[in-house]
Amino acid sequence: MKLVTSSRYRLISIGLKLAICAAVLVLATLFGYRASSRWLILPVMGLGAIVLLGRPVLGLLVLVPTTLLLAMEFGTGTAVAVNPVTLLVPALLALWVLDMVRQRDLHLVPSRTNRPLSLFLLAGLLSLLVGNVLWDPTVPRAGNFTIVQLAQWAIFAFSAGAFWLTGNLVRDEAWLRRLTFLFLAVAGSLATLCVLPGGQRLVSRGVVTLAVHRAPFWLLLTALAGGQLLLGGVLVWAFFLMRRAVSHWTGVTAAAGVLASLRWPRLRWPVVVLFLMLAVTGVLFSTVYDFAGGAAEWEESGGSRLALMGRVIELTMRNPITGLGPAAYRQYGETGSLSYGGAYYASIWLSSHNNYVDLFSHVGLLGLGLFFWFGVELTRLGLRLRARFTEGFASGYVNGMLAAWAGSLVLMLLADWILPFVYNIGFPGFQASVLVWLFLGGLVALEQIANGKSQIANGE
Repeated sequence: MKLVTSSRYRLISIGLKLAICAAVLVLATLFGYRASSRWLILPVMGLGAIVLLGRPVLGLLVLVPTTLLLAMEFGTGTAVAVNPVTLLVPALLALWVLDMVRQRDLHLVPSRTNRPLSLFLLAGLLSLLVGNVLWDPTVPRAGNFTIVQLAQWAIFAFSAGAFWLTGNLVRDEAWLRRLTFLFLAVAGSLATLCVLPGGQRLVSRGVVTLAVHRAPFWLLLTALAGGQLLLGGVLVWAFFLMRRAVSHWTGVTAAAGVLASLRWPRLRWPVVVLFLMLAVTGVLFSTVYDFAGGAAEWEESGGSRLALMGRVIELTMRNPITGLGPAAYRQYGETGSLSYGGAYYASIWLSSHNNYVDLFSHVGLLGLGLFFWFGVELTRLGLRLRARFTEGFASGYVNGMLAAWAGSLVLMLLADWILPFVYNIGFPGFQASVLVWLFLGGLVALEQIANGKSQIANGE
């Protein structure tokens, strides 16, 4: 019986090898007639899918260099273009689900973050449905606008998907180390290149994706590399080379401040008192105001953003509970006017440049409240893990993610950095924000690792 089984497996193996060789020859012939980088990448993706189906966790390692180094875009027939990361994340989610089906174990690992995040996604679909049912007939909309709305919801879903991928696929600390060190190696090299003479010119020539120029990239690098030599390059970029980009140094400052607070807890209250004193006397405001560009920058960007946010909020008050629907406020904004600084705009391409205001308009108070619930649960999870992991890599990772999450919440005040508005920062910005979600999911992975160790210790 064993000889028969062995022979059968040998025949199957030979058959698969012959099939692969034949497929390679056929594809080589076809692509020889129609050679392009986009066509040539298809067989690579096919072979990669076969490998990832057997080991889905490898997809997390693929996601990092793809996000930062593969600068390509694909048209969709709308005003929204997608990139390889936009396609890779749902592909990894599909492979993960297929692997769970194969193992007959279809479920999310238990975590208090699952419920609010799942409900947030459902709230997005509800807002899309309600927004279309209650759509103002005087507001024009393109025939393919539903695709744009689904693309906006997809940014929410893919962000949550990246979070769940890490939380569910990483089963031991070693994989989390590999993912972190890979990011630090790639991102750290790019950050160093950015601050070297002539390095910015090389980076801007399409060698890397736009993710490297986005605030979430520098925020995440600060959080993960805090206290290491790589942080020097981040500080030079954020506070000197990109001084006019307020989001860059604000996110870095928030993350670095949280890291310092966690590292030196005794200095926490004296620093808070000092900041309050500086704030009350006006020194803090004037210093930050001048550093950010002063009156000229406020005239160009700051004041106009307040006007835009006010306009979006005004439009959304038509239905504050579930909002206007994903991406809908852009269409509503085109029907009205806006006055600012003596200028009058009869029709505007409206963007609030504030993630919270965007979420309020996309999914209403219902979805915004669910997002805040998720934020509270994620913060509580990080604090519980910080008490559980007090030394080594895991301790540093937890502190880094608490800093990254705090910095993310601050960045959301300045633009749609973390859950991009499809018409503004959009999918190119999603390339940077998806990495933040990917690494935040590591907290869920560590939660499962800690629970597993506790069960072993209790003899379960």
